[in-house]
Amino acid sequence: MQPSTYPVNNNVNNLFKLAILAMGIVYIAGCFTPLHIHFDSIRYYNIKDCIQYGCPAHSFAATDYLPYGYTALLITLSKLGILGAFSITLVNCLYVFAALFFVKKIFEQYGNTTLIILLVLFNWVLIKFVTHPLSEMQYIFFSCASLYCFHLFTKQKHFLYLGLSFILCILTILTRTVGISLLPALFLGVAWEYRDELTRIIKKNKTALIILLLAGVGAVFFARQLKIMDYTNLLKGPLEKGVGNFVGENLRNHFTELTEVFLNIPSNKVLTYLPGSAGTWLFIILGVLFFAWLMYNTFSRRSQIPVYIRIYLLFYSIIILNWPYYDPRFWVPVLPLIVVVILRTPFNSRPLLKLFSRAYLALYIALGLFAAAYSLYVGFNKERFAKSHAKGVYRNEYEIHFFGKPQTDTATHIDNNVVEILNKYD
Repeated sequence: MQPSTYPVNNNVNNLFKLAILAMGIVYIAGCFTPLHIHFDSIRYYNIKDCIQYGCPAHSFAATDYLPYGYTALLITLSKLGILGAFSITLVNCLYVFAALFFVKKIFEQYGNTTLIILLVLFNWVLIKFVTHPLSEMQYIFFSCASLYCFHLFTKQKHFLYLGLSFILCILTILTRTVGISLLPALFLGVAWEYRDELTRIIKKNKTALIILLLAGVGAVFFARQLKIMDYTNLLKGPLEKGVGNFVGENLRNHFTELTEVFLNIPSNKVLTYLPGSAGTWLFIILGVLFFAWLMYNTFSRRSQIPVYIRIYLLFYSIIILNWPYYDPRFWVPVLPLIVVVILRTPFNSRPLLKLFSRAYLALYIALGLFAAAYSLYVGFNKERFAKSHAKGVYRNEYEIHFFGKPQTDTATHIDNNVVEILNKYD
């Protein structure tokens, strides 16, 4: 791979390192903010309690399709007596920092990786969700660890690293089912990287290959246990509206998400200032362009992205683009790799492109700083946090938790399950 096409002089590089350190402190400061409840967080806590304390066989928690990988973390923290907002955010931060270390080790031989780490940490989606009890950060950790072990295998040709890579891949799948996209990347990565030596490797490592093959067969056989079939069943409802509607709605949602990730700002912060549906279409069109840019760089010979990472990004994107729900956090698991791929662009090849890239970088960092400051401002103000977190969906529950009762006389709905979770784990 060519050296970084986005050169950074020593003074700027040192400034970036200070910014990374400061943002790292912001991430850790999030440990002292309240428990950030999300709809899926509630499900994870209910699954945990169902496994740990029991629940009716046909209850939603007992039949929920979420994989058990993240629930296992919650149960472990609960058994240790430290399950709470602080430990959740701290573990998430450690997951992210470790994942960035793995990405750094994979790509450091190709140039300066400081900017990669900076852009990942300054992204508003990561800043927002690192404080949530959700599986994305655990996914980042296991998936990046798997890729790092595979990277070591390609360099040292030691079969132990390949085995570790597949084990970590299985843990990734158990965390989020979309981790299934890693499997073809690893299998095809081996075939591509060692296509001339494949026969020799098979003869030399017959036993290990048989074990890996059996593990693959076992993963398919236990697809229901891995909750893969439950996810595919979720596609039936949206598909009943017609394939065209299914594809169109999904692409609109996910291209909008990509624009939010690339521009480093939520769409709802922009759409209110644009007339009619112009903002909606702008985000969709920009998302198409960003996705085309991402795929072009991914498969361009010039960028020389390792084949296994190209395959992983392709399969991951295909799965997400067909997932019938909207949420920018769907791109968090591959955010470090997206940044790596985009930075393979030769920004200095033309004066106008160079100027644009500097302006974009400055805006991106400024928006990241604003997102971090806003996150802490809201996080350390309980009254504002209750009103604004999750767009105020759980305002009544948070106010009961914080102040003993809702702070308005218009409160009509209170979810006792959410109140119980907050009282137990915040």
